[in-house]
Amino acid sequence: MDDSDRVFLQRVADYQFGRGVGQRLFPADADLSVTRTSSGRPRQVRTPDGRLVTYGTDGRFTLGITGGKRLQTVLDEGAYRVVVGDESEPFVRDGRNVFSKFVDVADEGIRPRDEVLVEHETGDLLAVGRAELSGDGMRSFETGMAVEVRESVPE
Repeated sequence: MDDSDRVFLQRVADYQFGRGVGQRLFPADADLSVTRTSSGRPRQVRTPDGRLVTYGTDGRFTLGITGGKRLQTVLDEGAYRVVVGDESEPFVRDGRNVFSKFVDVADEGIRPRDEVLVEHETGDLLAVGRAELSGDGMRSFETGMAVEVRESVPE
């Protein structure tokens, strides 16, 4: 990956997840590979460990598990996180969606369609996915899907 790709990806990450996240998600010394669309636009960003992100046509990233694990270490505590307990853990690990009644904690800054990390109350990453509700809605609604799980971490 060349420097112009890295700078571009860092800017998108800063926009989507907050200032400074891009340099930590895509550091200069990281072994990253980029696949491209037929028009030359970056599509998937991978490390030897797996997929970090996919750059969508909407100009935002969708997270892979590898990217979720990296974001866990670079985001502020609680940011872009949805926390569930023991009752939901096996279902989320199986790739099932997260429903509001099982959400224990959710970042109040989450907006619908944001990419989020789904964590167990112990802090283990269970899945990554797309928020269907705001963080406040996830905590207050008794019914409805909170997070559409895209990829999960099996046991």
